Amino acid sequence: MPDRSSAPGRAWQRMLSGRRLDLLDPSPLDVELEDIAHGLARVARWNGQTHGDHAYSVAQHSLLVEAVLALLLPTLDAPARLTALLHDAPEYVIGDMISPFKAVLGGEYKDVERRLQHAVHLRFALPAECEPKLKKQIKKADQAAAYWEATLLAGFAEKEARRYFGDPSVSREAVGALLTPWPATEAERRFRERFIEVETGLAKRAEAPAARPAARQRRSA
Repeated sequence: MPDRSSAPGRAWQRMLSGRRLDLLDPSPLDVELEDIAHGLARVARWNGQTHGDHAYSVAQHSLLVEAVLALLLPTLDAPARLTALLHDAPEYVIGDMISPFKAVLGGEYKDVERRLQHAVHLRFALPAECEPKLKKQIKKADQAAAYWEATLLAGFAEKEARRYFGDPSVSREAVGALLTPWPATEAERRFRERFIEVETGLAKRAEAPAARPAARQRRSA
């Protein structure tokens, strides 16, 4: 079988899992959790301009956003939690770029990012496009996470952070445990374990309707 990565006009990224991801036309079949966790744990938020012995990784940020969203929406279901954990998933391939630079790159960058996000979502049985209401809720959680990261790690004054991110919707005490930067290996492990924990809950939820009739039948016997 020919090596597709040598095909002209294609842009491929080889992953440690052995997968080769087509950046222009990514397939869900080439997306692996281990690659996402490994990559995000080694991508630094704030271009690495943060306090601490370790960079504050996108993997740790993703866990923070999911935690904030759960505080804002206590009845949050497993698919929404997975979507929150994966809200920056394309960055395991293309890195974390600051918003002004994304604007300079324009639509082509956004197209690549969108295709990667779709492939990741489909790989984990989520809708390719995030539902608008949930997208807005995750954005609010993302802004709150960014506020605390900015003020506690990136050297922003509170007034400056409010100008960029608004008032935080959760207290520092509620999320403080997630704001001490971890080593990359720990961030990778925690992201992977949390993802599996949530995905397992989603699988149990999907199996539940088939189990209920049998349970009712046993009770009536």
